[in-house]
Amino acid sequence: MLYYQPFPIAMDKGEGSTLWDIDGHEFVNLCGEYTAGLFGHSETRIHTAVHQAMTRGLSLAAVGKAEYELAKLICERFPSIELVRFTNSGTEANLMALAAARVHTGRDMILAFRGGYHGGVLLFTPQGPSPVTVPFSFLLADYNDTDSATALIEQNRDRLAAVIVEPMLGSGGCIPAETSFLKALREATREAGALLIFDEVMTSRMSDGGLQKRLGITPDLTTLGKYMAGGMSFGAFGGRADVMSLFDGRLPHAGTFNNNVLSMAAGRVALGEIFTKEVAEELYVRGERLRTAVNDRLTKLGVAMHFSGVGSVATAHYRAPMIRRPYTPTAREDGLRELFFLDMVQAGFYLARRGMFALSLPVLQSDLDRFVDAVEEFAITRQGCLGRKALSRE
Repeated sequence: MLYYQPFPIAMDKGEGSTLWDIDGHEFVNLCGEYTAGLFGHSETRIHTAVHQAMTRGLSLAAVGKAEYELAKLICERFPSIELVRFTNSGTEANLMALAAARVHTGRDMILAFRGGYHGGVLLFTPQGPSPVTVPFSFLLADYNDTDSATALIEQNRDRLAAVIVEPMLGSGGCIPAETSFLKALREATREAGALLIFDEVMTSRMSDGGLQKRLGITPDLTTLGKYMAGGMSFGAFGGRADVMSLFDGRLPHAGTFNNNVLSMAAGRVALGEIFTKEVAEELYVRGERLRTAVNDRLTKLGVAMHFSGVGSVATAHYRAPMIRRPYTPTAREDGLRELFFLDMVQAGFYLARRGMFALSLPVLQSDLDRFVDAVEEFAITRQGCLGRKALSRE
């Protein structure tokens, strides 16, 4: 993810939405720490909250006021979350949610989707699970394929504990789930007695209550992570009280830093004071406008390139729209990913190497306008490599 030839850029410092590498080069940070850097590098209110928490002790081995207040904010925001528990990462949150689903249902099987990413040990390539994926009993279906997914749910209803799905695939290419697909999963899991888990680690920023609130679809459990602690390590899982109450004695949930004072203090300010409903909506609209603007330029040029995504997060693809499910890129597409990343670095923009941008709140509109121009320049300069539009190959 971070390594590339001849060597990866080593960053020295960040301020606002700007990064400087150890050689002094300056970049607009459009990677946004893979959606974790929502507030930029120097949000004063978050820095103040962290410093104040540090003066009272780094680790207190007890519950605290900030923990309660952050939990209350999350439960008030997300339609599905009646009770919530904290972890150190989205990976841990997904592992705990899956464990809870298995115990609650008394079943062992999990349905996931090819191309899904639910953490470092819960990675599913278009071909299947990664070698480091935990050895749960997994079934895999194709993303946005309602018929195959619902058929698998029905065929395995006696063993199926949960279906876990990202409302927009993140590392799988920022591919949005079709609303009809998510609604069908909601109905099918309810009928089968399995739990529906929305992994909103990336998509929770799409409104003050995530994509579930924007789409009006309520899962049984939701997992969270990334930006919610203002840049500190963070994860959370929550949902129906009857499921989450398993942790009131029946299931253990150990973790020295689950409620660490820095994450709790920063998160209370990040969600309570900064990322309000209005700010979340403004960022969503801003991202939609950016993706539309860059895609309009690419369409006019007629090149086989477009950006797929939702709101403030999107990824470049080197084939015609619309992409409905993940795919294995060709050698040519892999080369174009690398070329685009390096050309954007040359132009002063730092993105995820796979061509993903995730907007932060302090990024300037003038920088986004320059980014649209830079993408257009890339498409013109590299037109011979990109080729003309062809039919989409899902």
